[in-house]
Amino acid sequence: MDWETVSFDHENHVTTITVDRPDRLNALNVETLEAFDEALDEAAARDTRVLVVTGAGDDAFVAGADIAYMKDMSVADAQTYAELGHRVVNRLESFRAPVIAAVNGYAFGGGCEVALAADIRVASERAVLGQTEIDLGIVPGWGGTQRLARLVNDEVARRLVFFGERVDAQDADQYGLVGDVVAHDQLDAVVADMAADLAEKPAFALQSAKEALNQVHRMHLDAGLQYEQRLWSGLFGTEDQKEGMTAFVEDREPNFE
Repeated sequence: MDWETVSFDHENHVTTITVDRPDRLNALNVETLEAFDEALDEAAARDTRVLVVTGAGDDAFVAGADIAYMKDMSVADAQTYAELGHRVVNRLESFRAPVIAAVNGYAFGGGCEVALAADIRVASERAVLGQTEIDLGIVPGWGGTQRLARLVNDEVARRLVFFGERVDAQDADQYGLVGDVVAHDQLDAVVADMAADLAEKPAFALQSAKEALNQVHRMHLDAGLQYEQRLWSGLFGTEDQKEGMTAFVEDREPNFE
């Protein structure tokens, strides 16, 4: 876990991955993406029940992909870079545990796409988000056109992508781009409390819930309902299901493993 541009912390079933390039506003170059990918391997190997993603310093979550690096890329180089970015972002979306993006500052381009792949987005009042690629002569390349349009309404997504608009935390909240806006100095505490609460939930049930919710835009409704039914019934007989229902009947708090 000796990465120069990513830091890793695991405590009480909560893993935190921090993009650590504050001098470059945590921009994602190849080295950082590869370190992020390896950090996800490490998180998956641990008993991670909640994954928190954030950026180092006081200014940026992830200000985007590294434009200085991208400037002279060929089409083949761009394809390779896009594949690496997609791999990391897709892994966040499909990670077995809930992922919380603690958006502590600028989240532009690829940084916004990282946040979009999380299950829950909590923003500092200082956060500014946007798919800003249009003014660089490109379009979102790590899933932004697809995930943004599934999260906010269609015209909002089109406006954000077409104009490359940067929106502050309050507007992002109004659009449905983030779920909470909190005081900047309270962000870490709010996310820590949220992560601790989730870490106490039954892990298998949370994983199944995430799997089912991820199918909403991938399956026809009938197929999705059948998928949910299989996940639901498959949880019966687990220790968490037995404990949760026994605790309810006995009128006490459950003690999940």
